[in-house]
Amino acid sequence: MNIVQNKLIKIVKIYQRYISPDHSFWAKNNPPYCKHIPSCSQYMVESIEKKWAFKWTIKWIWRILRCMPWNKWGYDPVEKEK
Repeated sequence: MNIVQNKLIKIVKIYQRYISPDHSFWAKNNPPYCKHIPSCSQYMVESIEKKWAFKWTIKWIWRILRCMPWNKWGYDPVEKEK
């Protein structure tokens, strides 16, 4: 991984540790908040680790926009790069 990828992953990990309603220290005993599996922040980390490209930014935005009460819940893994 390059420096940009490492920095982005560190930023997401900080968010997960201190802010995220699913991953942070204050959310340990609460039921899952995120409607997708993996959570949006974990989705970002996995996509950065698998293949960093501009299109992943679009996929992150699309994933976050789908996070609304009227959308489906469920398993939505990071796709493999072709």
